[in-house]
Amino acid sequence: MPGVIRRGLDALYGAGAAIAALALLGIFLVMMGQVGLRFLGVQFPGADDISAYLCVATTFFALALTFKRGELIRVGLLLERLSPGPRRVMEIVALILAAIGSAYAVWWTADDVIFSWQIEDLAQGPLPIPLWIPKLAMPVGAGILLIAVLDELATVLRGERPSYVIAAEERAARGNFTAEV
Repeated sequence: MPGVIRRGLDALYGAGAAIAALALLGIFLVMMGQVGLRFLGVQFPGADDISAYLCVATTFFALALTFKRGELIRVGLLLERLSPGPRRVMEIVALILAAIGSAYAVWWTADDVIFSWQIEDLAQGPLPIPLWIPKLAMPVGAGILLIAVLDELATVLRGERPSYVIAAEERAARGNFTAEV
């Protein structure tokens, strides 16, 4: 793959992970603010809602880089026992199925965002946040995951090894089996 495209894709996955990290930091700050305000006898309206929205953003924006690093749950038990030819075929089938699932998630969550926007859906908690705003993290994060899956599918179709396999092997070579549990 040309270097500019590879760097762009890797930057996209990194940006998604950075947004996930910022959302996680946001959860921490909201929770600490809530704890601090409780000591002062003051309520933090909407803290639970904001934390929930940030939790969704953390999850969806982290998907692509987690996938590329081989840290998502993956059933490799069967694939690892196959010889290279059948393994490549099954890897392609698995990636096609993952692409279909990711594309469906993008479509369904985008449809939900559009519907929330159309009906002007507001959060029912103390902060009347238009729900399409926090819901937007779902189709965007799933879209980045779809790009990552298609990236890996293209890699396997070119006859190369997927980055998630390489990453898992590198971790195992270092004696780190935490992602394999």
